[in-house]
Amino acid sequence: MGLIAWLIIGGLAGWIAGHIMRGGGFGILGNIGVGVVGAVIGGFIFDQVLGVGTGGFLGSLVTAIVGAVVLLWVIAKVRQA
Repeated sequence: MGLIAWLIIGGLAGWIAGHIMRGGGFGILGNIGVGVVGAVIGGFIFDQVLGVGTGGFLGSLVTAIVGAVVLLWVIAKVRQA
């Protein structure tokens, strides 16, 4: 996947995850960062844990959103401790 596609998917995933987890986004760079890291986490979850492969733009976006939500949930739990 091209760099531009990674940035678009990362930005969208981070923005959506931000709204799911705390009601707002993190700015464009924050959204991209959360989304790209979330894509890596989501890819691991879907591939290694669930054994499900995802493909295409929509599959990549869903994977990144799930991973970003998990990332934000873990960060929230660490901050509480």
